Amino acid sequence: MKLGYIRVSTIEQNTARQLDGLELDKVFEDKCSGSNSDRPALNLLKDYAREGDIVLVHDISRFARNISDLIELIKFFNYKFVTIHFSKENLIFSHDSSNPINNLMLTLLGAVYQFEREMLLERQKEGIAKAKMAGKYKGKPNTIERQPVWDLLGRGLSIRNVAKELGISPVSVQKIKFEKSDK
Repeated sequence: MKLGYIRVSTIEQNTARQLDGLELDKVFEDKCSGSNSDRPALNLLKDYAREGDIVLVHDISRFARNISDLIELIKFFNYKFVTIHFSKENLIFSHDSSNPINNLMLTLLGAVYQFEREMLLERQKEGIAKAKMAGKYKGKPNTIERQPVWDLLGRGLSIRNVAKELGISPVSVQKIKFEKSDK
C-alpha cells in the first residue's frame, strides 16, 4: 500500500501542496508542531503501516524537526519492513537497502531543519523579550476563573485533583495557587 503522511504546524495552514497528484491508498494528516514525534496521525500511521507498505512524505521537515526523532522514526518503520520515501529530496529508506549517500543527505538535511527550527524559536524569544520591554506584549490573558480553583484548594483537594475536577492543567492550578499566596 502507498500511504501518505502530511503535516502542517497550524490548523490554518493548507496541506494541498504536499503529495499533490500522487495516488495514495490512505493519507494520514497532522496539523500540529513537528517538534516531537508524539502526533495523533503519525501514531495512527505507525500502528497502521504493514510490511511492504511505502510511506510517502513531502519532505524531511514534515516528518520530523530534529535529528534524533527523524532517525528513530525511519528505524521504526524500516524495522516493520516499511519503506519511507521523501518526495522533495527523493530519498528512500527501506529495511533491505543501506545507501551511505542517502544516510549522509538525511543527516545533513535533518540537521539543517533542526537548526532552522532552533533559530526560529530563538528569534521568537528575542522578539517577545523586546516587545515586553516596550510594553507591547502582555502575554496570554487569563481565561480561567480563579475562585473555583481557590475554593477547591481551600477544601483540601490536591493540585492534581483540582485540575481534574475543573478540566485544566495542574500547572495552571499551581500558578493560580501561587497567585493567591502572593496577594
